[in-house]
Amino acid sequence: MNGKGRRPRRLAALLPAGTGTAARAPFVLLIVVLLGSGLISLLVLNSALNQGSFELSKLEKKTDDLTDEQQALQQEVDGYSAPGALEKRARELGMVPGGSPAFLMPDGTVRGRPSVATGEEPTALSSSAEPPAEPPAGPSAPSAPSVPSAPGAAAPAPTTPGR
Repeated sequence: MNGKGRRPRRLAALLPAGTGTAARAPFVLLIVVLLGSGLISLLVLNSALNQGSFELSKLEKKTDDLTDEQQALQQEVDGYSAPGALEKRARELGMVPGGSPAFLMPDGTVRGRPSVATGEEPTALSSSAEPPAEPPAGPSAPSAPSVPSAPGAAAPAPTTPGR
């Protein structure tokens, strides 16, 4: 029996003498500190996101204001570049409408007969700067060189009048 009594004493010497509450206190304190620091970090992150949201809404408002200003300026430019406004401004500067234009073709020939600009009112303003479809006949308006075609084949029609 002597052998059986010594064994529980040896096992008891291996285990700590106090209760388990003293070992749990640092662990519980560690968990509380981790949870507290996590909550504080979430609060800081939330504040940073709110600050970014305020800055974003401020920048969106500024963008809207600048877009409105750009549209107003574009309308003003469009008003100044309208044909009627350009003609009025040109007359205020003493300019007069030009006469009949002449057109220089890629091969060096001249189409049309230019005329001198006068101070008379034009009958109608032309909305296009293209030359007339048929050049006026005359010695100063040579025709473009003709392209030889196969016998029996019709010449292709030009896609742009006068060119």
